[in-house]
Amino acid sequence: MEHDATANGSGEDGTERYYLVREDILPEAVVKTIQAKELLAKGIAKTVHEAAEQVGISRSAFYKYKDGIHPLTKLERERIVTLSMDLEHRSGILSKVLAVIAGLDGNVLTIHQTIPLQGMANVVLSVDTSQMTGANAGRLLDVIRRQDGVRKAAIIGQGS
Repeated sequence: MEHDATANGSGEDGTERYYLVREDILPEAVVKTIQAKELLAKGIAKTVHEAAEQVGISRSAFYKYKDGIHPLTKLERERIVTLSMDLEHRSGILSKVLAVIAGLDGNVLTIHQTIPLQGMANVVLSVDTSQMTGANAGRLLDVIRRQDGVRKAAIIGQGS
């Protein structure tokens, strides 16, 4: 029996494919799976059995779709940005940059700093931007670039 790559959500080359689909054209079981996942996430339902029963689907239908369906808003919020910066080797420059990120509700996940050479150090930060209200990665970069002591700043990676 031949394996059908498209049956598991993958393209013929094995890569996953995603589609943006309006809710009203989705099968009822898929929509109800989303509703059940929301009940579980909010704590309204304590078990899969409870959630499935409340929305009117079987547990097997829930398990069939649960890992393949996610609300778009969730995907949009889960963002990690990797920034590379060249900072002057002076006291407090990195602290100011970190304060700017925190002030915009960014959450620094990792920091890697090279040893300063010729008065400059390269710093690479991974920042969770999912809680940033009114700011995006582009605005964050603009604000960082305006800080005293920041010679260069660029986004070198972005994703969820």
